[in-house]
Amino acid sequence: MNLASGVTVISNGQLLDGNGGPPVKDAAVVVRDGRVAYAGPAAGAPPVEPAARKIDARGGTVMPGLVEAHFHPTYFNVAALEDLDIKYPVEYVTLLAAANCKLALECGYTAARSGGSLFNVDVWLKKAIETGLCPGPRLAASGREICGVGGLMDWNPDYRKIGMEGLVLLVNGPDEARAAVRKLVKDGVEWVKTYPTGDAAAPDTNDHHTLCMTFEEMHAVVATAHNHKMKVTGHCRATEGIKNALRAGYDTIEHGTFMDAEALDLLLSRDVACVPALQFEHASVVRGKEFGLSQRVIDGHQETLDAGAESARMILKAGGRLGMGGDYGFGWNPHGDYARELTFFVKSVGLSPLEVVRCATRTGAEIMGRGDEFGTLEAGKLADVLVVDGDVVADIAVLEDRSRFVAVMQGGVVKAGRAA
Repeated sequence: MNLASGVTVISNGQLLDGNGGPPVKDAAVVVRDGRVAYAGPAAGAPPVEPAARKIDARGGTVMPGLVEAHFHPTYFNVAALEDLDIKYPVEYVTLLAAANCKLALECGYTAARSGGSLFNVDVWLKKAIETGLCPGPRLAASGREICGVGGLMDWNPDYRKIGMEGLVLLVNGPDEARAAVRKLVKDGVEWVKTYPTGDAAAPDTNDHHTLCMTFEEMHAVVATAHNHKMKVTGHCRATEGIKNALRAGYDTIEHGTFMDAEALDLLLSRDVACVPALQFEHASVVRGKEFGLSQRVIDGHQETLDAGAESARMILKAGGRLGMGGDYGFGWNPHGDYARELTFFVKSVGLSPLEVVRCATRTGAEIMGRGDEFGTLEAGKLADVLVVDGDVVADIAVLEDRSRFVAVMQGGVVKAGRAA
C-alpha cells in the first residue's frame, strides 16, 4: 500500500487523537509523505509550503481512521448460519468479500482484523489490498475457523456426508487441533479463530452456555499457533469457556459475554482485549423475526445482549481494553452498518463517545499488533485519518452517515469522502 507524497493540511475542526483525551478545538493535522507530521492546536502547527493540499474540516471532527476489530468480509449478509457453507462457490464469495472491503473503507474503516474467513480468502484479500489491486482496510488476516466436532459450527449431521471444507476445520482432540493450526500456517494466516463455546444463534447445536472445545484442544491450538508467530482468538460466551481461553493463552477474546469476577481477573492480569460485538445481538433481537429467527433464539440473543453489555462495562471500568467490532455479515446485521456498533455502545451500553472512539481506533490497532503504526494521530504514525462534517462527541451517530465524510485518508491518500 503506497504512501502519499507531498504535504496535506487538515484544519478548521476539532481533533480527537484516539487516546481518549478531550477534543482539541481549532486544530490542525499536517501530513507529510503519508505520515502525521503534526496533530494539535492550529496555532502551533509548523509552516508548510504554499503548494500543500488543504482540506477544510468544515467545523467538524478530525480523528483516526476507524478499526473494525471483528471483520467477516467473506460473510455475505446470510439469512442463516447454514448458508455460509452451502450457498456460493469460492469464486463468488471472493468477489463479495472484495466488495465488502471496499465498502468498509468507504465507511471510514481504514483497518480491520478478520474474525474468521471462508476458504482462507482473507489472506489473499490482504495481499490484494496491500498491492493496490482492490481498495480496503489494512487487514490482519484470519482463515478457516477451528471448532470441536459437534460444536457450534458443526451443524451438518453425519448421514448427509457433507463436510465443512470451506468454513471450518473440525477437530477432535489435541492432535487434530495441532494439525488444524498447521494447515493454516501454510496459507499465511495471522490470526487463528476458534469456537470454545456455543451461541444463542444455534441453540439446537450448542447454546450460549455450552462448551464446544476442551481446554486441552485450546491449549494445543495456542502452543502451535504461537510457535509459528500466529495469534489466537475465540468465540467465548460461556463463563468457563472464557476462563479456559484465558488460561490457555488466547491473545484476545471475542464477546466475553458471561464474565464473572474470576474471568475478569484473568483478563486483566494478562491485559487481553475483548471484542464484545453487541450490535449483532441488538440487531438479532430487533430484526430477527424478519429473517425467521424463532422466539427461542431471539430470547437467547436478549440474554446474551444484557450479559454482554454488563461484561463490557465491567471490563472498561476495571481498566481493561475493549475493541469495537460488530460481527457484520448477516441479513439482520449487514455490511455497511459498522458504525452502529459505536452508537450502540454510547446510547445503550453507557460508554462516553471519547471512550468508544478510543476503543474503535487505538485499541483496535493494538489488537492488530500495529498500535505503533496507526490508531492515533501522533507524529510519525501513518496518516490514516477520518474527517467528518459533524461533532462526533456531541453525536457519535454521525459516523453512520457516509455522506458526512469529508475525507477517508489511508497513508495520506484520500480514498473516499467528498475530498476524494
